[in-house]
Amino acid sequence: MRRPFAASGRLAPPASGTLFEKGLDALAKVDAAVTRFQDVAIVDRGLRAPGIPSPSPNAPSMQVTQNREVRLVSRPKGWPTPANFEIVEGPLREPGEGEVLVRNSHMSLDPYMRGRMNDAKSYVPPFAVGEALSGGAVGCVVTSRAPELPVGSWLLHDLGWREYALGPAKLFQPIDLSLAPPSAFLGVLGMPGLTAFVGLHDIGALKSSDVVFVSSAAGAVGSLAGQLAKLEGSTVIGSAGSDEKVAYLTSELGFDGAFNYKKGGIKQHLRDLAPKGIDLYFDNVGGEQLEAALGALNPFGRIVECGMISQYNEATPGPNNLAFVIGKRLTMRGFIVSDHRARSADFARNIAPLLRSGTIKFVESFVDGLENAPQAFLDLLHGGKYIGKVVVRLAPERSLKA
Repeated sequence: MRRPFAASGRLAPPASGTLFEKGLDALAKVDAAVTRFQDVAIVDRGLRAPGIPSPSPNAPSMQVTQNREVRLVSRPKGWPTPANFEIVEGPLREPGEGEVLVRNSHMSLDPYMRGRMNDAKSYVPPFAVGEALSGGAVGCVVTSRAPELPVGSWLLHDLGWREYALGPAKLFQPIDLSLAPPSAFLGVLGMPGLTAFVGLHDIGALKSSDVVFVSSAAGAVGSLAGQLAKLEGSTVIGSAGSDEKVAYLTSELGFDGAFNYKKGGIKQHLRDLAPKGIDLYFDNVGGEQLEAALGALNPFGRIVECGMISQYNEATPGPNNLAFVIGKRLTMRGFIVSDHRARSADFARNIAPLLRSGTIKFVESFVDGLENAPQAFLDLLHGGKYIGKVVVRLAPERSLKA
């Protein structure tokens, strides 16, 4: 039996007569603010599309001959524009021995993808000009020549930015839809969730006595980091890019305080909300928010460097007070979540019960259609439009038809 998700993303009480069979077959009734997708009610901050039930494992393979994908046609200089992308339709070969063909239902949009658009050495290879982009996605197997992944299997993989994913079985990871709807494995149960978990506990050495400041706190990583810190007993302050997001942090997620950084006065906000200073800064932004945090940190404070989205697209003034690291004896450490995959099992054991109980809340912002993915990615980088995890829904049909 499945349990539907209420408008906040929380697990709602079991609905009478709800069944879980052949993938997703539950129909949930919630308020008008949500739409039904994957037969689970979830927040809809974009266009609406009906769900896709899994085909039976005994269903015949689908004959798919065409695929659409988003390619990088040029490297951006500064802020990306729609001209850096193109949508291409082309032939799709049949799966070979040991391969599967997956109809992608959702794909992830993440800030780190901006760095891969540059031709620069980094912890992950850059996107190739003229080739399809990649990134997290989930979908259902429609053709299989890999016995371990039969037709109807729901999988997580890194072949996003396209409607169908084709490749060897080793590139795909089965997901358990009894825990959450497929899209959640791109967010709260996926890479962003693990990032928040590892960042707080392994990198930041979170303590219940900490006063924690989280920037970009209404995003996929920041929103979970703040909630996990609250569960530990910490005092949590967040920054976000709109008054709506600030209200969401305090009224829905339980942050002790929050402010709209776009209105300025970041240093004063931190003085007001944390008059005795902060002990841990979970940084997703860099720039002036990092500078403000350096000033507010108490001696022996810690900085978790998760991201610096303010500097991904243009040169921004860096902190002019880095000397505080010396005088305050601060610890400042960056990390890449892929270095911590060994923690995935611990993460799942900790988070899954919190999702089932409704203790952890999550929101997903949806955009429909592959053709809208590039603009949605640009909107994500500019900030202010989305709350929570940004997901593109790729499957507008009611069934997995080619």
